This record gives sequence, structure tokens and C-alpha cells, in this order.
Amino acid sequence: MPSFRDRLHRAAGAGAFGHLLSDGDAARYDDVRPGYPPEVVALARGRDVLDVGAGTGKLTAALVAAGHRVTAVEPGAEMLAALGRACPGVARVRGTAEATGLAGGSFDTITCAQTWHWVDVPAASAEFARLLRPGGRVVLTWNTLDVRVPWVHRLTRIMHAGDVQKPGFVPDVAPPLRITGELRLEWEQRLTPGQIILLARTRSYWLRSKPATREKVEANLRWYLHDHLGFAPGDEVALPYRSDSFVAEPIQPNSAL
Repeated sequence: MPSFRDRLHRAAGAGAFGHLLSDGDAARYDDVRPGYPPEVVALARGRDVLDVGAGTGKLTAALVAAGHRVTAVEPGAEMLAALGRACPGVARVRGTAEATGLAGGSFDTITCAQTWHWVDVPAASAEFARLLRPGGRVVLTWNTLDVRVPWVHRLTRIMHAGDVQKPGFVPDVAPPLRITGELRLEWEQRLTPGQIILLARTRSYWLRSKPATREKVEANLRWYLHDHLGFAPGDEVALPYRSDSFVAEPIQPNSAL
């Protein structure tokens, strides 16, 4: 998981995504960031689903297509506006995982995709437990570039992709939540070299960087993809991903740990 010096450092990294639309990058984010395998979507149970840190609606749209009634929570106004265009009819709330402002006991499942590493874990765990109905569950999920593949590992270093979790990682949760299940999948996203460079532009590091740093990252990527790996501009590159998902549930009173 990415590491942070303190809460302010964590907030600065997460806050970079709030500028996506002002920089004209929300459409790019939606185009090049991967969706989620159907097995991940199937982890959501029940009618009412809360998607926290919903971004532009990558997982939200899949949950709606699966027949759930979805409420989306997102702290960034620009991202929330983009989600509204992608998922018309979905209830949208500007809030955070730690403080949604929603009524307790309202949801059967809470999903959190590419988001949990940005949150205050004890506060978010308590808020999610408050929002769940009896028997409800939390689904934490990540798509992460498969750094077990050597060329992909080097690619992530050039991108400064800080949210690439190690194989076999398990996220922290805090009482009253505990992890009760996991699902680990491997799959590929097919992108051109140009789209891979656009993918780098959706990373927190690039968004927070000055123009000179951004150009250096992109120049390094062009050299790596074209000169070193030999991809032509129109080639289709199979980019290996892992999908790591975890089910967490509230600890019941007097239950054995």
C-alpha cells in the first residue's frame, strides 16, 4: 500500500484527483482507467449499494447494470459531475468515506474501489458499519498493475504509480469491521502506447507535479515503450492487471474472532 507521513500528506495525494476536470482530464481518466471484472461486481449483495469514492463512475455503472440501486459518494465536485453524466439517475452525494452524511442502516453493500488506501481507516470503518443494514457487507477492491511481470514493474516505476500493491497484500480495517473473504483475479487491459502514457496522466504523482516533471515522466515513458520495448504507436499492448477484492463485515456482539 502507498505510505504517507501523516494525514495531511494523505489528504494532499487524494486531493489531486479533485482537479481532474479543471485540467480537462476526467474523460481521459474514464477512458484509460480499467473497469472491474464481473466477478468483482458480483460481490455486491442486496438492493441498495453505496459506492464510496466513486470517481467518474467506473464501478458505479457496472453496479447499476447488475440491477442494484446505487448511491455514489465522492468528495470531488468535478468528479461527481462527470459521474452524473456517465450514470444519469444515480443519486450523488458529495462526501467522504469518513463522513458521508447519510442515514444509518440504509445499505446492503458498500463498495470502495481504488479508494481505501486514501482513507482514515478507523473513521471509515466506523462510518461504514453505521451505514450497513444487518447482514450487510463492505467490498474493498483494487485493480493494480501486475508488478510480478518485470517490464510492468519497470513501467510502474517510471509512472511513479504509488498505488500498486504487493501481491498477496491484505488491507487494514478497524473494528467493528473485519475481513471475512477475498477474491484475487488476473486479467489484461489492452491499450496502445499512447493510451498508456495517458494512463500515467491519471496518477496522483503526475497530477501534483509541475510541467517540467510531467514532461520528464512522459519522455521516459516514450523512450521505454517505443525505443526499449519496441512498440509502434498503433500497437495493442496487453497490460497485465491483478484484481484484489476483500469482503469485510461488522463483528457481531459476542462473536468469536
